[in-house]
Amino acid sequence: MNDQSPWGKKKKPGTPEDFLAVLIQKIRDAFSEENNEGRPSQKGEGPDPGSFLAGIGKVVLVVLAIICFQIIYSSFYTIEPGEQGIVLRFGEYHRTTEPGLHFKMPYVEHMAKVDVKTVRKEEFGFRTRTPGLNSTFSKEGFDRESLMLTGDKNVIDVAWIVQYTVSDPVRFLFKVRNVSQAVRDNSETVIRRIVGNMDFDYVLGNRSVLAGMAKQELQQDLDKLESGVHIGTLQLLDITPTDAVKPAFNEVNEADQDMKRLVNEAEETYNKVIPKARGSAKQIIEEAHGYAVQRINNAKGETARFNAIVAEYLKAKEVTRSRMYLETMQDVLPKVKQIYVMDNKEQSVLPLLNLTGK
Repeated sequence: MNDQSPWGKKKKPGTPEDFLAVLIQKIRDAFSEENNEGRPSQKGEGPDPGSFLAGIGKVVLVVLAIICFQIIYSSFYTIEPGEQGIVLRFGEYHRTTEPGLHFKMPYVEHMAKVDVKTVRKEEFGFRTRTPGLNSTFSKEGFDRESLMLTGDKNVIDVAWIVQYTVSDPVRFLFKVRNVSQAVRDNSETVIRRIVGNMDFDYVLGNRSVLAGMAKQELQQDLDKLESGVHIGTLQLLDITPTDAVKPAFNEVNEADQDMKRLVNEAEETYNKVIPKARGSAKQIIEEAHGYAVQRINNAKGETARFNAIVAEYLKAKEVTRSRMYLETMQDVLPKVKQIYVMDNKEQSVLPLLNLTGK
């Protein structure tokens, strides 16, 4: 008697599809015309009832084994890092699971994975063709979403990018049918509204300010929709006039740059000359004040000296006169080279010896 299973020794299936294929093959083998010993049935004889019932029993066991495997297989699931699992019980939200191995009730609970770490992006006015270190972009065919009208009725071409992540997986899955389309529609609405309220020159020169305003308004609109996303970056990449007005616009820019250059040169000259002139004027004023103070002090000193001499002269006129004469001679004589004594009684000039010279 051969104890080997009528299905033979085979490798254990790894998926429910493999089990189904094995089940079909076993059913075919069970209802074949060969008996358990592998001998064909005699002509005119019916199938052996025992063999038939044994085959049915084995099929039932296989079906039960497949059902048990599917139950066990569907009861456990794994959440990868950067993901969150949303578990529904009878179609209603029940819980949120973090990365790791988890259990759920089979046929009662269903699980959906949401990537909350990956940064999603939406591009407007261009598309990235080959991402990477040397990325290439294309702007052809996206004029409908990039051409806008400014507040002063000028047409402008705006290209921007929006980057966002999932902040609330439950709202992300169930509140909005198509979150990426909602981000695109609201972003385009916000940018067009902001650009439409600004002048052409202001839009060209205040890119970062407009991007900050657009990011704040876009986040508010998406929060009202309960989209469950967080706007990380909204950046205006390229703001240019249309091709029809670019030559005139370039001429205006060149003239504006020349004007700014001349203004900068004038300011540079002004900063060099005016402070120097102010310093020189202040120096002259300070010297004049110093000279005035000096003259006043000298005058006061001479006046005080003269008053002191007068007081002494009134006390002793002859002595004071002689002292003044001697002091004057003492100051004057060392400075002269020749001295002559003039006497009205003498007939000739009497020179004195040069006692101070060589």
